[in-house]
Amino acid sequence: MLGNLDLGIAIFYIMLILVVGVLAGSGRFKKVKETSAEGYFLAGKTLRWPAIGLALFATNISTVHLVSLAQSGFDTGLLNGNFEWMAAFTLVLLALFFVPFYLKSGVATLPDFLERRYDRASRDWLTFISILSAIVIHIAFSMLAGGIVLRTLFGFNMYLSITVICMITGIYTILGGLRAVVVTESIQTIVLLAGAFIISFAAFDKMGGWMPMKAELLKENALERLSMLRNSDGSGMPWYAVLFGYPILGIWYWCADQTIVQRVLGAKDENHGRVGALFCGFLKILPVFIFVLPGLFAYTLFKTGQLDLSSLGVDSQGQVNSKGIYTLMITQLLPSGLIGVLVAALLSGLMSQISGALNSISTMVSYDIFKQRRPAASDKQLIRIGKIAAVIAMGFSLALLPLLDRYESIFNGINDVIAHIAPPITCVFLLGVFWKGASAISAKLTLWIGSVLGIAVFVLNKLMPDSWIGQTPFMMMAFYLFLVCMILQVLLSYVYPVQHTVQSRDLYWKNPMDPLRGKAWPGIGNYRILSALLLVIVMILYVIFN
Repeated sequence: MLGNLDLGIAIFYIMLILVVGVLAGSGRFKKVKETSAEGYFLAGKTLRWPAIGLALFATNISTVHLVSLAQSGFDTGLLNGNFEWMAAFTLVLLALFFVPFYLKSGVATLPDFLERRYDRASRDWLTFISILSAIVIHIAFSMLAGGIVLRTLFGFNMYLSITVICMITGIYTILGGLRAVVVTESIQTIVLLAGAFIISFAAFDKMGGWMPMKAELLKENALERLSMLRNSDGSGMPWYAVLFGYPILGIWYWCADQTIVQRVLGAKDENHGRVGALFCGFLKILPVFIFVLPGLFAYTLFKTGQLDLSSLGVDSQGQVNSKGIYTLMITQLLPSGLIGVLVAALLSGLMSQISGALNSISTMVSYDIFKQRRPAASDKQLIRIGKIAAVIAMGFSLALLPLLDRYESIFNGINDVIAHIAPPITCVFLLGVFWKGASAISAKLTLWIGSVLGIAVFVLNKLMPDSWIGQTPFMMMAFYLFLVCMILQVLLSYVYPVQHTVQSRDLYWKNPMDPLRGKAWPGIGNYRILSALLLVIVMILYVIFN
């Protein structure tokens, strides 16, 4: 267990975020306090690109990433870094193709957008799936990772400590709405990145640099750990699964998930929304080097006897139980004081993920459920219902912790869930935005049937792990489910032809080049230039680490 200095730094940081969040939500950082529903849920649509990019990154990068990406770096090398670099491609899709429609339609939620493009049934189904995924993926799994860290570092009771952290996060999130979330997430992103850089440098310095690490991998016949794209070698993520399967997961997560996209919906204008998404894409280059690579350094430090992993124990196969590798690196590689900074970084990831998800849940419950049943509801009523929904969601997430703790890898658990819920949602969004003929009935039936198929495959995967379904990489299974959904929706669109409304007629691209014709800022701030630059950088990185 750690000393009082580190504990004091962590407590000070939590209190600082609480104060900043409450002040931001109360209007102290603005001339007037926002009391309208739009002001509470969407920050009055005044967000600028730096805040959007930092908030997107903070909502995505949770304690799960710091803990589990380091674990994956120790276990398999840079392989899981694909989830970070491939995100750049889907963020370009968000910036170029989706942001214009989302902002032009003036929607508060993505289910609202789906109703305008299709119908009410599609909206209701996406609302249900989005709230469920926010509770399980964005909140409960993050709570679990944070609880493991606090238990390992300080010996705290996992459930009690997480409950306290969640209550503090809930206070400023529920009181302040999206403005409080974005302001605190901007701070948390900076703290999180600073902490990640510190542990990365400590591991790099302890190993003696890149070449000694590479030499040790060569000695262990493990140079493939430096490769991002691999053959089907039992890794569970061959190169073809990454190229075909990740876009299905990524488009849902970055372009169609309310928890993520809500930051864009609060943009001041289209250019701020687009550039904010691209800014996040550039930030997503960093995690491979500051989250995954430290785990790989830990592996070589362990092999050279410079890192003692005896306290971690072994699993059923006799391998090192790497679940706590990140916290062990913190305690063995950093002096007191810096450890407290790393704990603050870990708490940043936890609090930003929870606050972002709670805000999106409250928005969907207010707009997509309550307001649909009471169209005359006042802004005050919408805000009150949203706050109540956030409290209930937090309680339900806490109740899920014992069940989710059964996954050996938290990161794999998250992606396992996403792979089976994303395909139908990705399908209806892509066809809706890119194909004039996608009909409302086809979207509704595709969402229903595709979700049932996803659940069935998920259950069969767990019941028959040695079958073809159980042996198929989860990202390839996502691709297969997506193909089924695409075929299904196209066929159903011909059986039940589209009947466009006045709104839906303007919510699909008539020409593939239209997204590039929107008004752009001059110079380097031009979203076209930034998109091309981001794609080139990521492709070069893939060439280097292949």
